[in-house]
Amino acid sequence: MENTSRGNRLHIGLYGRTNVGKSTVLNKLTNQDVSIVSSQKGTTTDVVYKPMELLPVGPVVFMDTAGLDDGTELSKERTKKTLQTIDKADVIVIISDYEGWSETEISVAKKAKELGTNSLIAIVTKNDLKKISDKTLSKIKEYTKNIICTNITDADLTPEFKKILIKVLPKDFIENKTITGDLVKEKDTVILVVPIDKEAPKGRLILPQVQVLRELLDKNAQAVVVKESELKDALAGLKKPPKLIITDSQAFNEVSKTVPENIALTSFSILLANHKGDIETFIDGAKSLDNLKDGDRILFLESCTHHAIEDDIARVKIPKLIEKKTNKNFEYSYHSGCSLPDDIDSYSLAIHCGACMTNQKEVLSRIYKFKEKDIPITNYGIIIAYCLGILERAVNPLKVL
Repeated sequence: MENTSRGNRLHIGLYGRTNVGKSTVLNKLTNQDVSIVSSQKGTTTDVVYKPMELLPVGPVVFMDTAGLDDGTELSKERTKKTLQTIDKADVIVIISDYEGWSETEISVAKKAKELGTNSLIAIVTKNDLKKISDKTLSKIKEYTKNIICTNITDADLTPEFKKILIKVLPKDFIENKTITGDLVKEKDTVILVVPIDKEAPKGRLILPQVQVLRELLDKNAQAVVVKESELKDALAGLKKPPKLIITDSQAFNEVSKTVPENIALTSFSILLANHKGDIETFIDGAKSLDNLKDGDRILFLESCTHHAIEDDIARVKIPKLIEKKTNKNFEYSYHSGCSLPDDIDSYSLAIHCGACMTNQKEVLSRIYKFKEKDIPITNYGIIIAYCLGILERAVNPLKVL
């Protein structure tokens, strides 16, 4: 589980004012000195990520954030980074001391609710110094009934935290939705088309390919992994047609011409769009391409930072497909990481990556923000299939059209 990618972990965000014990709580929950603990305000200056296996929940990542009122010169920027993490937090943990919640904590609770995060836990620390009053506790209960009161001297608050965490876990995490869902069952044969091109990391496969392959093995399905050049021979060598063919989106054009119409075909990126995003919104976003005008701005959202190569999918391949499809010229911008640019109102379309390195909560939060501003959003696999004229076939296995 230590090798589980951050994008597949339950994200638990710790929020609160300075010096209320956020880092102490994290150290207790992980049983490690992950964060520096000090009586000096503003000790945590950036988000600290701590992945761990929290049984019986599974792989999680704790996000220890900077205090929301540190009063330092960098306070505004730190607060901005802290609030950005709410977009990806599946579970919000608001930590305060016996003084209870102020507008600072309430603003976090309200933003979490606004973004659809209903999994909210309150931890009240320093109860050995002064017990929280019933009146103060009642104010917290207006936002959550899941409250833990703890002392600085408590050796371990993990058992009580786990008990409440299991109670508030998001439905999707409990159901453990898989990438291939009910498309593949035991004994089914699935062909994975994996191009070995400039973007393929030397000596290994990219994360979505590895994740799907492992999932097929867990389902006791039969996986056949080939390059696009070997697909025809692989099909001919099977006694019966495969249940499904999953291809890298960049090979969609060649693969769709090779695969007979009676065999289900989709891509890794489209499966991720359905697994982590809102595929119907992404489909509508791709179709909005026809309404764009010359000179409109298109924003590419990349979850991870990487060095662009000569034939980069976002900087070269997709723009070429878009311009061939529309016969128009657009302005392209690129943004990496968990934040969004401040000027999203200036874009006419956003195109998200496959999101293998981030979690569902962050993708859905981004979709929400663009929908709120009536800006279409799609993803790499969906836009590629649309530009190639095979979108209906590519999403047909998912029964969304």
